[in-house]
Amino acid sequence: MRLLLGALFALVVGAAIGLGTTYYALSRSTAFGAVTLGGWTFWPKTGTPDIDPYARASIARSGELPIGSGDGVALYARVDDRGRVFDGSCEVTISGTTPPARFWTLTLYDPNGEIVANSANRYGFTSQEIMRHADGSFEITIAPRARPGNWLPTAGVERYVLVLRLYDTPVGVATRAGREAPMPSISEVCP
Repeated sequence: MRLLLGALFALVVGAAIGLGTTYYALSRSTAFGAVTLGGWTFWPKTGTPDIDPYARASIARSGELPIGSGDGVALYARVDDRGRVFDGSCEVTISGTTPPARFWTLTLYDPNGEIVANSANRYGFTSQEIMRHADGSFEITIAPRARPGNWLPTAGVERYVLVLRLYDTPVGVATRAGREAPMPSISEVCP
């Protein structure tokens, strides 16, 4: 009887630990094979048949539709280039150029993946509508109060995520370093 209770207890503890760590991995969007370029992170195998099981389960759970590897890549930024988490009360500047792409979008989301609602009805930028410098570079300011130029309002959210989607681009599975894909820099200044 004692052996049976011990085995049952071990089974319950093992199941609780296994299910708990699986839930943690799925709810935190933990996927393997991430590539980090400055403050930007992407998972090049997400839109391929070689996607890892945790990323596949996370996508199934969230209902997201990943970009196929032949179509482009989605890069996520939750921190600036120095590793500081974005703060909605601070000013974040994205500057530079993007890797070669036929078209790109930059969108502001809350940590739950919802578009950040704001009174300006500005949720992101595209490569066709952004104001650029003479050399082709650009500067985007993400801040709670209006700024001149390319401005995205944070609408008072405490934390947020930036998603840069590059369409028809050579950035992908073979990309491993910033020299292969020069990414815009991300800097945060808090008052």
